Amino acid sequence: MGKEIIATDRAPQSLGPYSQGVSAGGFVFFSGQIPLDPATGEIRGADVAEQAEQVMENISAVLEAAGLGFGNIVKTTIFLARMADFSVVNEIYGRRFAAEPPARSTVEVKGLPRGALLEIEVVAYRG
Repeated sequence: MGKEIIATDRAPQSLGPYSQGVSAGGFVFFSGQIPLDPATGEIRGADVAEQAEQVMENISAVLEAAGLGFGNIVKTTIFLARMADFSVVNEIYGRRFAAEPPARSTVEVKGLPRGALLEIEVVAYRG
């Protein structure tokens, strides 16, 4: 059982030595997405709501590159620069998981790449 690298130009390119996603053993592990515009490589969104929408679009793009959708996600981790933004992010995130939402952790962090207000990583199952 090997691994397969998942990549798409519809999501931001890696900022370092990592892959957008790696498929192994029926699971696909996706690197965290920050609100980078795939076309410009710059942060998109002046507030956390706009940034959360961009993050979810980026997640959608990497899922699609793997032949998956939000229904395949089994675990997420949300990193917030300010826990005070939780309810706004939760509402935007929740729209993608109308039924059977994945397991989730949410943590406040001191800082995120490029000054982003949030980052979300996901693990999906191909089952």
